Amino acid sequence: MVEPFLGTWELVSSENFEDYMKELGVSFATRNIAGLAKPSVSISVDGDVVSIGTESSFKNTLITFKLGEEFEETTADNRKVKSIITLDSGSMIQVQKWLGKETTIKRRIVDGKMIVECTMNNVVSTRVYQKV
Repeated sequence: MVEPFLGTWELVSSENFEDYMKELGVSFATRNIAGLAKPSVSISVDGDVVSIGTESSFKNTLITFKLGEEFEETTADNRKVKSIITLDSGSMIQVQKWLGKETTIKRRIVDGKMIVECTMNNVVSTRVYQKV
């Protein structure tokens, strides 16, 4: 049931993203550029294949996947990770694993906005998107 997530979303607020990127191991220069970006996210589905495209002045990325199936992803900060995305109680939960590390990106719809919680270790960043 990815239907509530479908469409194009733009970033309206971001909390603690700098600390989250630092926890991921993102370089200072990349954090500065990425922290200024105001990405838009497009989510679509074709059969059982879901696509999430992110566009910003920093970098554009596109992932395509089937829910519950692991896939390889190159992140915006150029990490090569194994990702798996599942749906759980209306939330789209993405787990990325690389080099013995792990981060979770939880997307959920609240009052018509997409709330994205990025968690690594004890660092949590909350980013809020509204539908375009």
